[in-house]
Amino acid sequence: MSNHFSADYLKSPGDDRRLDLTDLFVFKSSKDPDKLVLIVNSNPTSPAPAPVPDRGPEFYPGAVYRINVDTDGDAHADAAFTFTYSEYQDGRQTGTAWYATGAAARQPEPAGQVLAEQFPVSFDGMAPPVQAGPARLLAGRRSDPFFVDVEGTLHGLAWTGHDDNAGHNVSSIILEVPAGMLFTGPQIGVWATISRRRADGTLEQMDRDGNPTLNPFINPDGEKDLYNSRQPADDVANYLEPWSQVLEKAGYPPEEATEAALQVLPDILRYNRTKPPFYPNGRRPIEDIYSYRFAWLSYGKVPPQGFKPHADLLTDFP
Repeated sequence: MSNHFSADYLKSPGDDRRLDLTDLFVFKSSKDPDKLVLIVNSNPTSPAPAPVPDRGPEFYPGAVYRINVDTDGDAHADAAFTFTYSEYQDGRQTGTAWYATGAAARQPEPAGQVLAEQFPVSFDGMAPPVQAGPARLLAGRRSDPFFVDVEGTLHGLAWTGHDDNAGHNVSSIILEVPAGMLFTGPQIGVWATISRRRADGTLEQMDRDGNPTLNPFINPDGEKDLYNSRQPADDVANYLEPWSQVLEKAGYPPEEATEAALQVLPDILRYNRTKPPFYPNGRRPIEDIYSYRFAWLSYGKVPPQGFKPHADLLTDFP
């Protein structure tokens, strides 16, 4: 799993796959170097390590899906793209997209400029992108790009050679964004969240995703749901000590363990547009993050799983 099944006991947050963020990608467009591609995936069809009910292909109606962008390094959002979706009826669903900056980007509710209204969600993979203000947007079902040997993971990291995610799908929000909407300097930090409404109408953050393959593996059961509800600005205070201890037990010397933990704390995917676009500087769907993360978690002891990217991956915005 990347961020798949990140709730306690490797279930989906809220026991609902539609609230399960699986991956976050940030990379420069190969067609236009002045544009960035942002991808947030959720609602996986891949097999869960623990029983999780199957759901439909739709986005969770009324939930707030958000891409947060930190432009000044303080782990607070300075810009945000927010998405909500209608009820799923007769195989159709529509969405609304907002773009906010400054204080409005830090509000839990959708705020700012409406970029697109009633845009169609694609369930057959054929719908073209829509214009969303100066950005382009595509939302709907796509092939899950993450490749992973789940069976091998559950059996002592003895790789089986079977990619458990091959042939499975996710719900994707894909944006191609002019750099001017994101950058005030050379570097940004990005993370995604999903929040749903409580009975009283207030929002409850159910999942978050920044760096890949962290919460499901480094936090113990009983802490995963709490982690998903928290904000990156509090991560160093909450997790530097326990994560450093986990890495020390894996073989890191104490100082190196702290340095390694700070590579992913706060849990924000950093991207510097002046540097090569390889994780941990942004992230592309073709990268073998699972092997990278388990080498990091084990102080280099776990070998690569030996997979190549899925053959149906696109290299740029559709």
